[in-house]
Amino acid sequence: MDTTIVLSGCGAGADSASDSSVTLGFVNGDTSEFATCLQKAVEKQTEEVGAKLYFTNSKMDPGKELSNIEDMISRNVDALIVQTVNVDALDGDIAKAESADVPIFLTSVATDDVDGILGAAVVDLKKLGALDAGWIEKDAGGKQAEVGIVAGAPGAASDLMVAGFTGALPANAKAVANQPGMFNPVEAQDVAENMIQAHPGLDYAFVANEEMAFAVRKAFDEAGGKGVRIVTENGTDKGLAAVRDGRFSATVANSPQVIGETAVKNAVARLDDPAKADKIAQIPLALITRENLDEAPQYCAE
Repeated sequence: MDTTIVLSGCGAGADSASDSSVTLGFVNGDTSEFATCLQKAVEKQTEEVGAKLYFTNSKMDPGKELSNIEDMISRNVDALIVQTVNVDALDGDIAKAESADVPIFLTSVATDDVDGILGAAVVDLKKLGALDAGWIEKDAGGKQAEVGIVAGAPGAASDLMVAGFTGALPANAKAVANQPGMFNPVEAQDVAENMIQAHPGLDYAFVANEEMAFAVRKAFDEAGGKGVRIVTENGTDKGLAAVRDGRFSATVANSPQVIGETAVKNAVARLDDPAKADKIAQIPLALITRENLDEAPQYCAE
């Protein structure tokens, strides 16, 4: 079990937790930049509302996620915020929490049946993928195009993003390769090297996050694929800089800061009174290109 760190806060701005009477548990899914920024936002907002926080990380292991949830339950938290490793694992997670009368608030995704959860701060991941596909449709202008996909880890957010992307590709753009990079830049670079060798005529690549996209860009450039246009997602400062200088053609801004802030605010509000906040909060998305860089939201809490 990873070390669980305890934080407490008694900041202003909370109606229901100003006396530190609320204790939250946060089970993060991995150690990517997105997950790190999500945790920062959860920590900062928990302090703002004056609640206490335990947090831990499942490191992409569904078994560890369940054991982390069991650990949080043993700490008598009032609610759990969970960035899941795998949506297929959520049924067991929710059942375990329900049996202990500890509600779960989800980040990024929601279950099909939301009756068993406290709420969710949801990113429409299919829409995210579709936004990138829409950029390719516009850029290709009806010409035949080959597209490669460097996915993340199977079973969670990546599957939804890829489904949205492939479903929105125009008929003239064919996905000729689809391999997981596991949200790991080293693995993503290997995938990209193999992809460009197998498909030297590749025109576009959809990469499931910017961390991998930088490694994919390097692999393509070194293998003679400088002309491959990359679309991705996150909206980090480095990612926006890559859009500005042309290394990436587009990125979809998907701010973990907004997700984390929304999750804590809504979880605390709904614990006090379910009518105080929407059960399912939709996080806004924006396709960012050179033309609208100033529209990207802040990605990570300072």
